[in-house]
Amino acid sequence: MTYTPEELMAAVIAREVRDGETVAVGTLSPLPAAGVLLAARRHAPRATVLIINHEDYWPFRNGSKEFYDFAQRGKIDLFFHSGGQIDQLGNLNLIAIGEHDHPVIRLPGGAGAPMLYYLAGRVILFRTEHTPRIFVERVDCVTSPGSSPPRVPRRGGPAKVVTPLAVLAFNPGSRRLELESVHPGLSFEEVQRSTGFPLVAPRGTPTTPPPTALDLAILRGPVRASLAKLYPIFALSAFLAA
Repeated sequence: MTYTPEELMAAVIAREVRDGETVAVGTLSPLPAAGVLLAARRHAPRATVLIINHEDYWPFRNGSKEFYDFAQRGKIDLFFHSGGQIDQLGNLNLIAIGEHDHPVIRLPGGAGAPMLYYLAGRVILFRTEHTPRIFVERVDCVTSPGSSPPRVPRRGGPAKVVTPLAVLAFNPGSRRLELESVHPGLSFEEVQRSTGFPLVAPRGTPTTPPPTALDLAILRGPVRASLAKLYPIFALSAFLAA
């Protein structure tokens, strides 16, 4: 069965959505939006879906403050983050790459990312690239920490990372990311070469289950149509023909 990397990642994300929970997707996040919409049509019809600025999935009409107030009341069960750098401890860098005073690259900034990393029940990290430049041993700047001291109140934190190569899971005991599965056709060694820190993995690393025929039919039909309202270029490029 043929599918795009985006379709595979959306299917992986969809499996993390639980029926009945409230799932929120932030800005510039068409990939998790596709996964959430797939889950809502596949196995989580009672999930409350929030997709920022989407005319069908954004009930907040008074700016971002209303959404952040909602989050601070503990109403978000699952959220999604990305980062210019992600390290083995689940830390995110959204500020700058390089030395603080002389950065090589300036990133867009954290905005609400630090707060939402603490307030959502679970956070799934995602990147559409998987390279040693992104997955580093230690981020140059910690915008959002993967874990916190016990005295710091924190409802949630990282749960998993989904990339075009693999799925990583956050181990709360060791407070680090571990390899959960590699995508079909890839090996542990290939994923390790694309990762800037040593991967901890179970013996005989599992293969990520590919999207099913039903997953692909939903993604290429109603999900594509819904995403085209907000992300028309992504909707055209991410999915194969129905």
